[in-house]
Amino acid sequence: MTDQEYLFLKKRVLNMTGIELDSYKSQQMRRRLSAFIENTPTKDIVAYCHVIERDEASLKKLCDFLTINVTEFFRDEWAFKDLQNIILPELVKNSSNLNIWSAGCSNGAEAFSIAMLLKEMPNRVNYRILGTDMDLRSLERAREGGPFKIDSLKNIPQQYVRKYFILKNNDYWVNEDVRHKIVFRQHNLLADPYDKDFDLIACRNVTIYFTNEAKDRLNQRFHNSLNPHGVLFIGATEFIADAMRLGFSKMGSCFYRKEMTAVTSSIA
Repeated sequence: MTDQEYLFLKKRVLNMTGIELDSYKSQQMRRRLSAFIENTPTKDIVAYCHVIERDEASLKKLCDFLTINVTEFFRDEWAFKDLQNIILPELVKNSSNLNIWSAGCSNGAEAFSIAMLLKEMPNRVNYRILGTDMDLRSLERAREGGPFKIDSLKNIPQQYVRKYFILKNNDYWVNEDVRHKIVFRQHNLLADPYDKDFDLIACRNVTIYFTNEAKDRLNQRFHNSLNPHGVLFIGATEFIADAMRLGFSKMGSCFYRKEMTAVTSSIA
């Protein structure tokens, strides 16, 4: 894919999907898109753009490819143990009403995992969880609470499976007791406004193809959306470069606490 072809494709993708490819690592994204388009009947970039302008199914396939919907329940079990045993109890000390955001939630597995932990806390906790993603099909599955295959439940303690899931026709569905305090809605992390006053934001393995500049911009906005001493929960292979400049202190692997006003806090 030439520079001119990639520029043409980026403009068309932005206009049709709202996905800003300039925020993704250029070389990686170009390789991925080249391979993706090579596997379509139309291999020419301009012709392919004409196809996705006319064919909703082809555009949907491209969106699914770009948004990388990969998630699972209790991904990195040790991180969720830290969330259960350290982070959530500390947050509850500051407030008995927790406001939580699962950003890039895909099919809702992460939001459901957090809700299960809150329900297992020794003292009753009032909470609200917002789950957001760009993919409408994934969000619909999240709202329905499934279906999930048995292998996708491999990290969930068996007592949670018995307590919080319903088995129907060999598929598992998250029950209403877990789902009723979770709201799912479409949201573009790179373009849409962010809500405020969150005690916990979980954005895990969403930004792996983003440029450093895009990650920095998102982390500034997460900082602005957190309450004082709120916590950002990221993926096991991720880290926040220059966290102190952004107003975060590292609490350990995967967790950063908002400690002070960020240098660039003017970004909304």
